[in-house]
Order: sequence, then structure tokens, then C-alpha cells
Amino acid sequence: MRERRGGPWTRWLIVSALVVAADLATKAWVSRAFAAGEALEVTSFFNLVLTYNTGAAFSFLAGAGGWQRWFFTAVAVAISAAIVALLPRQRDPWMSAALALVLGGALGNLYDRLTLGRVVDFIQLHAAGYYWPAFNVADSAITVGVVLLVWDSLRGRRAAPATGE
Repeated sequence: MRERRGGPWTRWLIVSALVVAADLATKAWVSRAFAAGEALEVTSFFNLVLTYNTGAAFSFLAGAGGWQRWFFTAVAVAISAAIVALLPRQRDPWMSAALALVLGGALGNLYDRLTLGRVVDFIQLHAAGYYWPAFNVADSAITVGVVLLVWDSLRGRRAAPATGE
């Protein structure tokens, strides 16, 4: 039986909306509190630093001349549309959570690309003089979502229990 509009799958849209809200709120706070490039050491391995990324993960295509903004915007819109189409059909809560996290992250970074032309990053991890590229809440949600998707694909499908009918 197909779920009606507003069915249980919509709770996953709420998860996505919470990711977007957390992402935008933290980016707004950092953008107000820091100047570009300014860093605050929080622990021996974690800094807050305001950076801007015109590319994708690890600044991929950041220096491409501007066309990448619209390319990554189109990719985010396509992925978001596909996830919104897939969510109502999901019955596995792990898969639903994974898709919701990826959707929220994609939408958070999409907002930045559309309004700023670049993505605000501010979380910087480092150890022994090596620095991980700065990232944000949206990037974290996408990463966790993708890890859950990979884990789901590797764990295999269990046979559905017999219903006795």
C-alpha cells in the first residue's frame, strides 16, 4: 500500500530541514564572528576558521573560473530531486536517515552557492602540522549520510520475515 501525503516518510524531510537549519545558523554565526581567514584554536586538534570554497569537496575545481558554481548547483538540485523522489519509497530507517542527511547537506551548501556564489566552511581539524581542509555542518551531514549508504550496501539484505499469510 502506498503511503499518503504526510506519511511517516515526511519525518525524514524534517531531519533534512534540521540539518539545513543547523548548517545555515552555524555559517551565519561564524560569518559574523570571524573575518575571512581568521582562526580560533579551540583544542590542540580543532580550529574554527572562516574560509570560502568556490569548488566542491577539498576545493575541487575551486579555481575553475566561475562555471563550477552553476555546475555544482545543478548537481545539488538533481541529487536533491532524486532523494525527494526516493524517500517516500524507503522502508529501511538507515537508508532513509542516510538520504535525509545527504539531502539536508546538499540543500545547505546549495543555499550558499545560490546566495553567496561560494560555500562557507569553518571547521578545521589538524594534527602534527597536517591540516584537513575546512568543512561545515552540511559537509558533515553529507559525509555521514554517504557512510551510511555505503554501510547499507555492504551489510546485505536480510530476507523479510514471513507474515504467516
